[in-house]
Amino acid sequence: MKKIAITLFAVLIINATHGSPMEKNKEQNPLLAKFTTPHHTAPFDKIKTEHYLPAFTQLINEEEAAIDQIASNPKNPTFDNTIVALELAGEKLSTVSGIFFNLTTAETNSKMQEVAQQVSPLLTKHASKITLNTKLFARIKAIYDQMGSLNLTTEQKRLVDNYYKEFIRSGANLNEVQKKRYVEIKTELSKLTLNFGDNVLAETNKFTLHLTNESDLTGLPQYVRDAASLEAKKRKLEGWVFTLQIPSYLPFMQFSEKRDLREKMYRAYTSKGNQNNSSDNKENIRKIVNLRLELANLMGFKSYAQYVLQERMAETPERVNHFLLDLHNASHPFAEKEFKEISSFAAKSGADFDLQRWDWTYYSDKLKQEKYGFSDEIIKPYFELGRVINGVFGLATKLYGISFKEVNNIPKYHPEVKTYEVADEKGKFLAVLYLDFFPRAGKKGGAWMTEYLGQSNINGQEIRPHISLVTNFTKPTETTPSLLTFDEVTTFLHEFGHALHGMLSRCTYPSLSGTNVYRDFVELPSQFMENFAVQKEWLDQFAVHYQTGEKMPEELIKK
Repeated sequence: MKKIAITLFAVLIINATHGSPMEKNKEQNPLLAKFTTPHHTAPFDKIKTEHYLPAFTQLINEEEAAIDQIASNPKNPTFDNTIVALELAGEKLSTVSGIFFNLTTAETNSKMQEVAQQVSPLLTKHASKITLNTKLFARIKAIYDQMGSLNLTTEQKRLVDNYYKEFIRSGANLNEVQKKRYVEIKTELSKLTLNFGDNVLAETNKFTLHLTNESDLTGLPQYVRDAASLEAKKRKLEGWVFTLQIPSYLPFMQFSEKRDLREKMYRAYTSKGNQNNSSDNKENIRKIVNLRLELANLMGFKSYAQYVLQERMAETPERVNHFLLDLHNASHPFAEKEFKEISSFAAKSGADFDLQRWDWTYYSDKLKQEKYGFSDEIIKPYFELGRVINGVFGLATKLYGISFKEVNNIPKYHPEVKTYEVADEKGKFLAVLYLDFFPRAGKKGGAWMTEYLGQSNINGQEIRPHISLVTNFTKPTETTPSLLTFDEVTTFLHEFGHALHGMLSRCTYPSLSGTNVYRDFVELPSQFMENFAVQKEWLDQFAVHYQTGEKMPEELIKK
């Protein structure tokens, strides 16, 4: 269950004596004080790195006291005094955890990484202390065993079922020796997975391809050269700088005619964490794999895949493997045909060598241009980021009646972030939306949706979500605005599907709201939204050439 994974949040009655040490601490630490920002959003403008560890320490202590109260309640266990109490026992700690760990992926630095190494084991041990609490599990099991006679709603039954299963999957039925080992494994895994991600980010930021000879830019479109020139200027270097961030790496691999440089970029990109240096991940991987297997065996499963898939729609490794085999058998003949076609094309183009992995994107794109007259360079001018945002928002309005208003009074964790108030079809506040588009040194690669505050409506106290969408899209240059590739537009639609899933949520309990569904099912809204990327009716609404204002031609849409 997500709340337990992040750790539950505690509602604890605190000594209200004026001027007590705890109250003074709350006054000084914005993470411990009530958020007075619009919609109670995170006060990013006030939070400092040194605030996190004391906040986590205090909130963990508070929650543990609250959990003890729930577990030791002399009254018979009921849905309200046990299950709902657990849902409420976590709000502030869950909020602070969300803020911190979201920033460790979107806007981190060495100090944040150091705090994460301290905090993550604390939270893991704290979560295990909850799920391994014998008295607490006995109360949950008592409710689970009599669930059929309790007159619960479907949502309430789901909540009870989730808590019961999650406690079992988190070691509640283990003996004391096994429980101790379970905590050790989970704590070590929390450290190792953090190390793994930090190393990948360090390796991404460490490598640059610095070019000073213009002849090395052969084949690169002007927008790629401009971006590399701007990157060099930011680093106070002459010439052009290419990085392993996707908006820099992919166009280089796609267009550069310099095969040796493509190979250099490819090898750097695919060997991140495999350089036998301080950022090497081989030992982390070995330990993670072995600890996951030990964890699965401890829980009575033959493999970690079997353990994980128990709570997925796929259910079993056999079903996953069967699906992959079907996919392989269906696609392999076409892949072989495509490989032969591209190899033949490359040979006709003068390639007197066997194609390697750093050649594939380059010759695939060249063949695509020759065969279909299509390339990212042709389509990018129609996808100016500002217009794409309006197009995506307009699509959401047409589909769901919701509207978006950009506001500047909500604190941001980085100046590039855009903030919006989202309203439903009746104009009622629905959600806060953060959009964070461009790569930077403190942001990990990829694209994702997350939340800073989940939706809930317990006892009529409706809390609307704070949703964040983070990407690594093409930056604007000194001469052009941000022009997206078709893949970036599709990615935007995909992640916005997740954002819609979060923003439109209308559940009672936070651990069931938004994207807190089966991991494989969560992709459904995203897959649905991707379909619009090639719909002329939608593209006509916003996809116009950023210089001429001409609509994207229907012929180009078909291509």
